[in-house]
Amino acid sequence: MRMPKRALAVLGAAVLVAVGGTAVTAASTASTGDKGTVKVAVFNGWPEGEAASYLWKHVLEKEGYTVDFEYADAGPAFAGLSTGDYDVAFDGWLPTTHEAYMKKYGSKLTDLGAWNKEAKLTIAVNKDAPIDSLDELAAHSSDFGNRLVGIEPGAGLTQATQDKVIPGYGLGSMDFVTSSTPAMLAELTAAMKKGDDIAVTLWRPHWAYDEFDLKDLKDPKGALGEAESIHSIGSADFAKKFPEVAGWVKGFSLDSDLLYSLENVMFNSGAQSSQYDGIVSKWMDEHAEYVESLTS
Repeated sequence: MRMPKRALAVLGAAVLVAVGGTAVTAASTASTGDKGTVKVAVFNGWPEGEAASYLWKHVLEKEGYTVDFEYADAGPAFAGLSTGDYDVAFDGWLPTTHEAYMKKYGSKLTDLGAWNKEAKLTIAVNKDAPIDSLDELAAHSSDFGNRLVGIEPGAGLTQATQDKVIPGYGLGSMDFVTSSTPAMLAELTAAMKKGDDIAVTLWRPHWAYDEFDLKDLKDPKGALGEAESIHSIGSADFAKKFPEVAGWVKGFSLDSDLLYSLENVMFNSGAQSSQYDGIVSKWMDEHAEYVESLTS
């Protein structure tokens, strides 16, 4: 088993970002900002969206924009996009995970298209766990401490687990623990280090699959839905305010292998969030041809 490289202190830092679901403005690198300020909503605990946001932060600052990050849970982020408090977010999971938010706010949002079409909600366990399918979990719940470790209570994955997975597979006697993504990852890290069996709610693409020996439990009832796409979601007037950026974002594509390589250097290197700008800048230099294509 490959041991985790990311210290729990880093996870703790992420928890501080998410406390209370309050949006926190992150410092951006120096830019003249001649073309205006783009406010990016970054979902708490969703590394693929944070990685994509940092990528675009550097791309846009190079092109003369100022980029401000504000971290928020998915619900407040979609609400903020609908009111124009945020300009764009890079982590809309469709058609299932964020369906409720799109139905509620969709008339005041702009779907800028999918940049990754390999997203999937999962229940994951350590690779050497004694089961391979969700329909075996109830009978083996004691192997997992009678616990299923989840993420934020308001997440679409949490809702799907509560409304479909638990009743569909008779898991009502298990303790479904929800708090935050960093807390789930801390428990996953500890269990993998000890060699304990653990079941967690997870999703692909996620750096945890590259960091740990995990497997997804089969979902014969389809409770977690089919593969989804990750969309860039803008405010209603995003294309009017930033037509150049909207054009670039509509053409944005990042496959899972390339995304994993970016996530790995950000989240699996033991780096602090204050180092992400330098890490992403170096990654962009190493993938210059791809980066240049984003604004071509």
